[in-house]
Amino acid sequence: MKRIYLDHNATAPLRPEARAAMIEAMDIVGNPSSVHAEGRAAKSLVERARAQVASAFGADGADLVFTSSATEAAALACAGRDLHGGDIEHDAVGAWITADLPVASDGQVSVTDPANTVLQVANSETGVVQKLPSGLAVTDATQAFGKLPVAFNWLETQMALVSAHKLGGPKGVGALVVKRGTEVEPRIRGGGQEMGRRSGTENVIGIAGFAAAAEAAARELADGAWERVAELRNILEKALEASAKNIIFVGKESPRLPNTSCLAVPGWKGETQVMQMDLAGFAISAGSACSSGKVRASRVLRAMGYDEETASSAIRVSLGTDTTEEDISRFVDAWLSKEKKHHARVA
Repeated sequence: MKRIYLDHNATAPLRPEARAAMIEAMDIVGNPSSVHAEGRAAKSLVERARAQVASAFGADGADLVFTSSATEAAALACAGRDLHGGDIEHDAVGAWITADLPVASDGQVSVTDPANTVLQVANSETGVVQKLPSGLAVTDATQAFGKLPVAFNWLETQMALVSAHKLGGPKGVGALVVKRGTEVEPRIRGGGQEMGRRSGTENVIGIAGFAAAAEAAARELADGAWERVAELRNILEKALEASAKNIIFVGKESPRLPNTSCLAVPGWKGETQVMQMDLAGFAISAGSACSSGKVRASRVLRAMGYDEETASSAIRVSLGTDTTEEDISRFVDAWLSKEKKHHARVA
């Protein structure tokens, strides 16, 4: 039986456009820092890709620094600064900030000092979209880029994090988008690549794939593909709500990413659900991919006020533009079958 992939927030399948661009880039032998013709060809590819990603993200006029990931971009943006945020930020950001801002039950974070605050556009676990104030120090746009009509120049933030593999590009490449004139202290020193902000030979192949994926994602968004995904997500939630006992949809009262459903049945462990559904042929998760291997309650749900039992019972189902209504129907049937057996065991 065909497996069904419902974990797009962890990583999206590689787009054909990205694959083709990466294969073509493999034939460029030069180092982008070399001055000969081969080096200039590689440099041209990198600069063209920089413009493509910036355009797709609405960041014309900003500086875009290629990194190995959004995690590295977070370190570049946040390290050495006294920044604050809510305890819902991704671990890559949370490692560098003081998580002391209040988080409401709907997942919204209260910000009083934007210039010293980091705030994500959308949460990877719950899908909750924040009401962003202007003047933020850093915004994590990793989950929103490609799924929501969001542009760096609209956000009025100093810096933003993005990643290739969340929108169908390759793993291992991301970017820090910087408002021109903003000071950035380099974390990796050496040859002075990336405008002196991130030394090291650029990942030419990955960057080519990132650019192709970003352009394809922008076209897809403009064509309304994610509106159809939102309809499928709503079909899924309505079907589960109609039959499941004690089900909770986290963040449903807030604006959310169109593809994300975070649901919990208190007492039915999230990691148990993930394993059961994996054996049934479905890929889902119990939270952020960077921490879902750890057996613990969701830090994000605890910050929103959920108790330990509920926070330990949450799963995330994240759809993609290739998800079909048949996929949703099969998932609903399989999950409800497992849910029924769970309640029979605990009754």
